[in-house]
Parts: sequence; C-alpha cells; structure tokens
Amino acid sequence: MKKGNMPVMIVMLIIIITSVVFAWQGIGMHNRVSVEEAKFHALQTEYFNISKTERDASPTGSELNQQLVEIQNFPSELLRLKLVGVGKILTGIFILLFGILIALMMMPKRLAKILRQNQ
Repeated sequence: MKKGNMPVMIVMLIIIITSVVFAWQGIGMHNRVSVEEAKFHALQTEYFNISKTERDASPTGSELNQQLVEIQNFPSELLRLKLVGVGKILTGIFILLFGILIALMMMPKRLAKILRQNQ
C-alpha cells in the first residue's frame, strides 16, 4: 500500500467504526426496552394491588407517591429508549452508506490515476 493511500484508508476506517458504534448503541437501547417494560409492569402490579383508599390516603412525599411518579415517568423513558435507539441505528446506517458513497466516488479517480501511471 502506498503512503498516499494511508490517510484515505484511515478516514474510511474511522467512518466504519463510527457507524458500527452508533448501530451498536441503538441495538443496546432496543434490548433494554424489554427489560424496562418488565420492570414497569411489575411496578404497576405492585402499586395497583394496594387498595384505592390506601393509595389516596398516603401522605405527600411518601414511598407510595414516589412509586406513582415513577410509574407515570416510565412510558416517556420507554419511548426515549425506542426512538433514540432507532435514531442511532439509522444514523449508523447513514454514516456507513455515506462511506460507501465516498468510496464509490473515489474509484474512477483512482482507476484513472493508475491508468495514467501505466502509460
């Protein structure tokens, strides 16, 4: 490999690694969704097994009220995991496709350079 090709190969390697990292993070976020949903359902079951009068009579700032706040915040966290996960996966795919586009645009120029050197 010639010295002139090394910076281009390093840039391409960085693009590929970046795309894999984004896709990996997105997949990890999607894998956490099922675990978090199980926690959410268990928390809901635990909270709603308590009688309504006992839930309503709990003082402000009690553990029961904190549990209710956590139940109310869970859907937005699950949505964040899903949407940001998909966004990271799509960003990784976009970066990889951009790298492929750069490589395809460079091919004719390199071929022309090689043909000029051989003549």
